[in-house]
Amino acid sequence: MLEISQTVTEYVGAQAHDLPAALLQSTQPLVLRGLIASWPAVEAATRSADAVAAYIQTFDSGKPLTALVADADAQGRIFYNSDLSGFNFQHRRCTLAEVFEQLAAARTEGAAGTIYLGSTNIDNWLPGFRHHNDLGLAAYQPLASIWIGNQTRIAAHYDFPANIACCVAGRRRVTLFPPEQLGNLYVGPIDFTPAGQPVSLVDFANPDYDKYPKFRDALASAQVVELAPGDGLLIPSMWWHHIEALDDLNVLVNYWWRDSPAYLGAPLNALQHAILALRDLPEGQRDIWKALFDYYVFTTSDEHLQHIPEQARGVLNPINEEMAQQLRALLASKIK
Repeated sequence: MLEISQTVTEYVGAQAHDLPAALLQSTQPLVLRGLIASWPAVEAATRSADAVAAYIQTFDSGKPLTALVADADAQGRIFYNSDLSGFNFQHRRCTLAEVFEQLAAARTEGAAGTIYLGSTNIDNWLPGFRHHNDLGLAAYQPLASIWIGNQTRIAAHYDFPANIACCVAGRRRVTLFPPEQLGNLYVGPIDFTPAGQPVSLVDFANPDYDKYPKFRDALASAQVVELAPGDGLLIPSMWWHHIEALDDLNVLVNYWWRDSPAYLGAPLNALQHAILALRDLPEGQRDIWKALFDYYVFTTSDEHLQHIPEQARGVLNPINEEMAQQLRALLASKIK
């Protein structure tokens, strides 16, 4: 286990139905002990793995799912293969009942391998679940997802939306790093990833400090927490987090929300376009474009715009939904 001295700060008194705005806007991770302890799903989990599996299946829509399966030699790590030409897992179409059957077989019969149902939209696949198991985040229009599996290790990654991860069954160890540790985490490709987000290539179970020496510096800024059933964890936007599911059956529900309108799009798309258009320019031209980005994108000073009548500023004005659609259409036509 990694030696990490900092633990995540505990926020005392958080209630699932009444989460303070100050908590949701935190720029530091916060552990929320007992946040969802009253959920029926958590109460079922305290009885047994079979009980929580049976409870969740009462909401099964019957729609097929996609699970990830990996051999025993993956040791629960959902990751690339040895040369990053592919992955160490396969996608398998199955039903929710089949997922729980395989997990039960792994528990009771010692069947080897990893079974992982990741980021599954609750409202689509488990209709009615949130009527009984939910957080009071309706005003934020969150995306609620469920994650089910046995012992797994999910490589350190970031999410653009803020996130509250709710531990329903099993224990999870989460290791977090602030966004500025990017350069010390040895991040892999951004256009070929196990699950959509770029991930750290460091194996947290056996870090190779000869190959990844700056990872020691990342650990100096790391925070760690172990979640028990009923606990929640606020993960601020862009914080790197590595998640280990520690038990034979683990269930997590998480809520993603963003502080900006969805019509503004995904910043990672803009980064990829910038790589296409700017990264391979001559150094002097890159410096000029860096200054232009700072002037128009990263510096939000009205002083830059005072010489332009407001009605003539176009996309330099705050972007509304109609303008976003027009700009997206313009970009699409130019990219072609």
